[in-house]
Order: sequence, then C-alpha cells, then structure tokens
Amino acid sequence: MPEVIFPLDSAKKFEDQEKVGHNRWHPEIPPVATVKPGDSFRVHCREWFDGAIVNDDSADDILNAPLKTVHKLSGPFRVEGAKPGDLLIVDILDVGPIPQEDSGPLAGQGWGYTGIFAKRNGGGFLTDQFPDAYKAIWDFRGQIATSRHVPGVSFAGLIHPGLMGTAPSADLLARWNAREQALIDTDPNRVPPLALPPEPEFAVLGSLPEADYARVAAEAARTAPPRENGGNQDIKNLSKGTRVFYPVFVDGANLSMGDLHFSQGDGEITFCGAIEMGGFIDLHVDLIKGGMETYGVSENAIFLPGTVDPRFSEWIAFSGTSVTLDGEQRYLDSHLSYQRACLHAIDYLTKFGYSPEQAYLILGAAPIEGRLSGVVDIPNACATVYIPTAIFDFDVRPSASGPTRIDPGPGAPHSAG
Repeated sequence: MPEVIFPLDSAKKFEDQEKVGHNRWHPEIPPVATVKPGDSFRVHCREWFDGAIVNDDSADDILNAPLKTVHKLSGPFRVEGAKPGDLLIVDILDVGPIPQEDSGPLAGQGWGYTGIFAKRNGGGFLTDQFPDAYKAIWDFRGQIATSRHVPGVSFAGLIHPGLMGTAPSADLLARWNAREQALIDTDPNRVPPLALPPEPEFAVLGSLPEADYARVAAEAARTAPPRENGGNQDIKNLSKGTRVFYPVFVDGANLSMGDLHFSQGDGEITFCGAIEMGGFIDLHVDLIKGGMETYGVSENAIFLPGTVDPRFSEWIAFSGTSVTLDGEQRYLDSHLSYQRACLHAIDYLTKFGYSPEQAYLILGAAPIEGRLSGVVDIPNACATVYIPTAIFDFDVRPSASGPTRIDPGPGAPHSAG
C-alpha cells in the first residue's frame, strides 16, 4: 500500500483532523504535503458534506444540506518542480470506500447516498419537474450497490473522484470571479442561482495564517463547477486506471481531490446524483515540462479513461430533442434535448411501478450513458440516454405482454422544499 500522506480519522470532523484540507479554490492555500514526480501515495477523502447526510429514511438532511460548506477536499499537494505551463500527470492507481470500515455513520462506511436537491437549495438538472428533496441510501456489498429506497435494481460501482484539480493562479481566479459574477448579474434573484460567488462563511482554507483569512475567503472560488483546472467535472470514467493531464497554473501545481462516488450516471443529473461516499484514492504523479504549450492544453484537463468499467451487453435507450415541454422550438439546444431524453426514460420506468422520483434517482446513480447523438440537423439537437438492462431484477424491454409491475417498496424519502 502506498504511504498515506493525508489521513482522516472517521471519529473527527474534517476541520479537526491532523491535517486540514480546504473547500475553496485559491492560490494561497498552503500545501499540506509535498510529493515528487514519480511518487505514489494514498489520500483519504471525506464525503463532500462531512457527515451531514445520514443513513435514515428521511430527506430532511437533503432539504437542509449545508451547501456553503462544500466540497471537503483533501490537499493541496505540492509537486516538487512543477511550474506554470507544465502538465501534471496524475494516474489513479486505486480508489474505494473507507478502508476496513464497512459500517458506521459516515457515507463510505458500507453505504452511500443519492439526493434530489430541493429547488431552493441547489436544485438539479430537472429541478422544475422535481422541486422537492428526496434521498436514496445505497448499501455496498463488495462492488455491488442496492437500495431499500429503490428496489429491483443492483449494479457494480464504477468508483471515481467527482472532483480533482490544480490550484488557479491569481489571474485565473480573478477571471473566474469576474465572468461568473457577470452571469449572476443578468438575473441576480434566480432560484437556483446562475452561479455561486465567493462565500466567506464556512470557508475552510487549510493552514492559511489567520491574518490572511478574511481577504482570501472573500476572493476564493467555490468548488461547485468544473473549470480550466479540472475541478468538479463529475466524469464517471475517471476510475481506476485513468491517467489525467492537468494544466499547472502555480508553482508546485497544488493538486487537490475529493467528492468520491461509488457510482454515477452520465451528468450526475440530480445534482447529488452520484452515490456519494468517503474513501481513499491511490495516486501516482509525474510532469511534462512545458506540456501546456506543447500539447495546446491551456484551459482544460485531458484524460485517458480507466480500465475497470462495468461491462454491459444490452441497453435500452431514450432520445430527446430541443423542444420544450410546452412545445416551444429551441435551436440546437443540447442541454434541453438531454433533459427531454431523461424525462422520457423516467416516464418509461414509471410504467413498471417506480415513482418518478425513484426513476430519477436511478438515472443519477446507475452507470447510464448520455450521448449527444445529433448536433447539426437544425433546429433539433438530439441527445440519448442509454440504460443497461442488466441492472434491473426484471425485464425492462417492451413486449406484447406489457410491463412487469414491481413492488416499489416504501419509496424514496421525501421532504417538501
């Protein structure tokens, strides 16, 4: 096992650990450890809400989830010799739930959760159709996830970090804040908001000196969106065996990671759509000096996908086009077409006995595939959602005999928003 350079004690809160991570992006957050090119090491990661979401049959914790506190990130880790303009090579050697802890109160101790967030507190991809908070608890049995809240479904986890990236430079951070504030200003009272500005309250900035805290907290970027540094990309294929090439913007690169997922569908559509958990990740790092210019990688991370994808041979797929539910034609709106494809899949699954919310949770947590299938045939973009048929304990294919009606159980816990 590689050396653990960022340990977490499950009995302590994130801010009370021996080494304290962070939940904002800023170039001045001090590194918690230094590694060298060629090093392999292990990092423990806390679930993104640090235990605020619990294993029960209520969704009140999702309704009131403390969004200002996220994400709880491990790091930053300084890579010796890394300079702006380099590419940081990060290999994911292994990733999994909290080691040797298969029961307990923290997500990752034998269980995880998926949430549909309330529109007034985060929302989601289909927040207008699903404005209230719901939750599903998933139990882990080896690599398999099942849920008492979504019966009739089981699947192998494609475990991955939802969030990993390098620190921004001061200039890049300023550009993030300026462009996102300009977007907010177009509709400042929108619910959910168009973007999240810097928020000093609940900012965790590692070992930053107290004298600098107020200034840095007022500048530091929230970790919710993906950006040029990678960040919260929520790519389910960043799994074991993945190699990622991250742009370096500051001396040492200052790599951070967290937000581990046991499984996720493409898009993480319920916002907390993955099966969230804490756990560990084993990494190997190296550098390509001057790699950003050499390969034209100036504002994006590139990656070689992992090698441990669950293998499915049969799928049922649903398409959607860029026409609103009210019949309004939009021009090549791929975002809308993916929404419509997801809604078609949800409608279909309700014919087998699931509630719409249970079907929505399945699409967020299970290893579905989302694709842009057509983006040139004006005026309609076409998106598709592929659901592996093997995840169901019954036949979900259309047939002359009609759909099998399953017992949906007690359903997903609900808390009105």
